[in-house]
Amino acid sequence: MEKVWKFIKAQPVLVIAFILAVATMFIVPPDKEYMGYCNRTVLIELFALMAAVAGLRSIGIFDAATRFILQKTGNIRKLGAVMILICFFSAMLVTNDVALITFVPMTMLIYSGIDDDRSLILTIVLESAAANLGSMMTPVGNPQNLFLYDKYGLTAMTFIRTMLPVGALGLALVLLMTLFLPKDKCEAPKRTDKKIPVIKTAVYFGVFLLCIAAVFRLVPDWVCLIAAIAAALICDVKLLLKVDYILLATFLCFFVFVGNIARVGAVSDFFSNILTGRELIVSALLSQLISNVPAAVMLAEFTGNGTQLLLGVDIGGFGTIIASMASLIAFQIYRGSERAHTGRYMKVFTLVNITLLVILLGTQLLIAHI
Repeated sequence: MEKVWKFIKAQPVLVIAFILAVATMFIVPPDKEYMGYCNRTVLIELFALMAAVAGLRSIGIFDAATRFILQKTGNIRKLGAVMILICFFSAMLVTNDVALITFVPMTMLIYSGIDDDRSLILTIVLESAAANLGSMMTPVGNPQNLFLYDKYGLTAMTFIRTMLPVGALGLALVLLMTLFLPKDKCEAPKRTDKKIPVIKTAVYFGVFLLCIAAVFRLVPDWVCLIAAIAAALICDVKLLLKVDYILLATFLCFFVFVGNIARVGAVSDFFSNILTGRELIVSALLSQLISNVPAAVMLAEFTGNGTQLLLGVDIGGFGTIIASMASLIAFQIYRGSERAHTGRYMKVFTLVNITLLVILLGTQLLIAHI
């Protein structure tokens, strides 16, 4: 029992997701439709990306990037602003998940030489928010955008016109929050004599590019899976042990939970009745419970107002820790560090995200009534 309790304390998100999945299996017994619940592409891309990022980190790429960023910033507040902007703009192209998988570990590496746990937490929380804001600005920024962009046949101009105001306002708010970071100086670590291996760099970076290509559907997802496994077996088999399988299991449990909930007739009837004319508020609130990707998939069946639904699920990515899977990824990465203070992290995360949710949702509701 002691080991079980220790695991529950170490992995509360996975445990909750598992309980929810199992509970809904009594409502919707397992059948062949379960095979359609899991987003295979998301799981494969996460696995391959984590392997590629682990490889790049192992050969010192992140160390070099850390020195460069610290040399250009010089203090913690500027460092936070730079990392936030990097997450914001990179998420537009490589999705919020990829941006956080890449840059949250880099942030933690940078802070390894800075004795300031409070600033580390705030920086990662703001990076998560920035990645979610940047991803809402383009159709390829996150899974729900891709789904809704295609389902409703939105044009690029319609999409940009819809999302640009809320994205710009959100970025301004997040940058304003960096004022809570101190101006304490942070020095770049001394350059080491360790050389970065060219061949391994090319291999790991190639896997990373294949993952990005898979996100844009330029190559099948299985290509980056095979490439990631092959790269690990050839260059460093230990990379396979550095993949966060707990995170993958958490996603799997949430997929089962959401898939079962969507098949409950009473749930479907309920949303059909309340959604019309309330797409923005309903989708934002539902995202707090089941995350914005499944909320988008579920609610798209009950409304023709694609732009309001798009705004609702993207704004709904703020709030609870499960509202956006990208935020969950950042939290899981942080939890794995020796310096992790999960209680403090959740307090800061909740405060920042509830603030953004209220302001962004309130602004959009006000605009809708003008």
